[in-house]
Amino acid sequence: MAGDAADRADDGLGERLVAAALEAERQTGRDEVTPEAVRRGLTRRLARAVAGFVVIILGLAMLPLPGPGWLTIILGLSLLPYSWAERTVRLIRRKVPGVPEDGRIPVHTWIIIGVLAAGAVAVSIVWGDNIGGWVSDGWHRLAR
Repeated sequence: MAGDAADRADDGLGERLVAAALEAERQTGRDEVTPEAVRRGLTRRLARAVAGFVVIILGLAMLPLPGPGWLTIILGLSLLPYSWAERTVRLIRRKVPGVPEDGRIPVHTWIIIGVLAAGAVAVSIVWGDNIGGWVSDGWHRLAR
């Protein structure tokens, strides 16, 4: 009997929490006019938060392990829908030379990246079987 009262109180608390979250999303969201849009906005925000924290945790794991740990952490921070995360990303961008404060990468940089990537793919397709021999020959020459 006491358990039934506790279950009813928990149900009421859960319903109130959901109602409060939906109301907060309706008031702070941009285009949340209908209840479906409010739920969709809240779901999107929760998914971004969960994904952001998962990516940050993966980035932290990559710090001592092989992988782009700091880049992964920045990516995770940029996914988070919180103002403190945006401020942190802006602070990091200010400290990295060559990246504008707004974080936009100039078009010519994208073109250079694309040309280098296409060149690397072309070299690996044409001479892919021989690259291992080139590296080992060069390594043996350096070791002499």
